[in-house]
Amino acid sequence: MAKIFNNWEAKIAFRYLRSKREQGGVSLISIIAFAGIMLAVAVLIIVMSVMNGFRTELLDRVLGVNGHVFVDARQLSPQDVTRFIVNAKAVPDVKSVHPLVQGQVLAQGGADSSSGAMVMGLRRDDIMELKTISEHIVDGSLNEYGKGEYGGDEIIVGTGLARQLGVMAGDYITLLAPDGAQTAFGSTPRSKDYKIGAVFNIGMSEYDKSLIYMPLEQAQLFFSRDMRIDMIELRVKNPDESSKIMGQLANYVDGSLLSDWRNQSASLVSALGTERVVMRLILMLLVLIAALNIISGLVMLVKNKGRDIAVLRTMGATRLSIMRIFIMIGASIGVLGTICGVLFGTLFCVNIGLIQKGVETVFGPVFPSEVYFLSQIPAHVEWSEVIYTAVFALIMSVLVTIPPAWRAANLDPVEALRYE
Repeated sequence: MAKIFNNWEAKIAFRYLRSKREQGGVSLISIIAFAGIMLAVAVLIIVMSVMNGFRTELLDRVLGVNGHVFVDARQLSPQDVTRFIVNAKAVPDVKSVHPLVQGQVLAQGGADSSSGAMVMGLRRDDIMELKTISEHIVDGSLNEYGKGEYGGDEIIVGTGLARQLGVMAGDYITLLAPDGAQTAFGSTPRSKDYKIGAVFNIGMSEYDKSLIYMPLEQAQLFFSRDMRIDMIELRVKNPDESSKIMGQLANYVDGSLLSDWRNQSASLVSALGTERVVMRLILMLLVLIAALNIISGLVMLVKNKGRDIAVLRTMGATRLSIMRIFIMIGASIGVLGTICGVLFGTLFCVNIGLIQKGVETVFGPVFPSEVYFLSQIPAHVEWSEVIYTAVFALIMSVLVTIPPAWRAANLDPVEALRYE
C-alpha cells in the first residue's frame, strides 16, 4: 500500500471520505453506495449458495434413490444377469450392484383413496445397502422385509403416499397392475393386498409420494416376470466418473444397454447448469450496478472539492496524486462494502435454517415441499464462489472510480480558483 499510495494521499482521501455534507463531502451518497455493494455481494453469495444447495441436495437424493449406472436387462437371460453381476462387482470403484424389477401400479388404501405409484423390486440385502431408504424409516421397521415365501408380502412406502392413502405401518393396501392374466377378452388387471412394513421419508416429495419398495421375488411374481429382471443398478464411488465405468462394463455387456444418471436425469442436470450460469450473470450485473453508485458520489465530491484540488495542484501535487486520492476514496467504499457483504451473505447461508423457521413462525409455510421437492431451503457455501464474487466486486469498485478520478486529475487550477 505504501508503494502505491503516499501517506499524505491516504490522509486526504480518508478525510474527504469522512467529511459531512456541509463540509463539502457526500457522506449520504457514500453510505448508499456502501449499502448497495454490501447487499449486492450478499445477495449474490446467498442466491448462488442456495442454488448450489439445491443442486447438491437434488442430485444426492436422485442418485441415492436411482443409482449411477444402469443396464437394461430385459433382453438378458437369468444366467447372463448372474454372470454380469459377478463381473461388475470386480470392477474397481463399483460399490454395489442391484438387480431390479419395476412397474407402475394403482395403490388403493382406506376410505376409497387411491394413487398411482412406481413399484421397485429389490432384494433385502440391497434395500439395507440403500442408505437413502434404510436410514430414513419413520414408521415401522425392515425386520420382515424380504422374508417368507417369494420374499413375503411386506412392502415399504413413502410418507407422501401413505398420507394420501390414509395408511400407516401395519395397514394393508391393494396394488393393481394393468398387465395381468390373459383371457379371451384381453388381459385383466392383477390385484393383490400387501402389508405396509415400513414408511420412509427421504425429504423429496416426488419420491416420498410415488415409490413403493417390494421384495425382488415378490415383484417378479406380481408383474409376471418369471425369473427375469428389468434393470441392473450400479452405484460407484464417484458418480462424475460414471462414463469411465460404463467403458469398462462394456466388456461384459452390449454397450447399447448401458446408460448413466446423466442420461436418466438429463433435463434436470441441464436445467440446473443453465440456471446457475444465467443467475450468476444477472447477479453480477447487480453488483456492477451497485458499484456504479460510487461514480455518483465521486462526481459530487470532485465538484464540491474543486477548490481543494486546485490548491493541491498549485502546491505541487501531480495529476497522478490527485487521481490516486479519488481512486482510494471509491475503492475504500467498495472494499468495505464487499467485506461486509461477504460476512453478511455467509452468515445468512450458515443460519438459513433458523431464518426459515423464524419466517415461517410469523408468515406460515414459505417453502412447501410439494412445490420445491425439498422440505427445507438448502444452502451450500462454495468458497470458490465467495472468492470469485469478492474479487469481481473489488475489481468493479476500482474500475468505476477511474472516470471521476481522471476528471479530478485534469481539473484546471486556474478555472477552479477564478471565482474564489
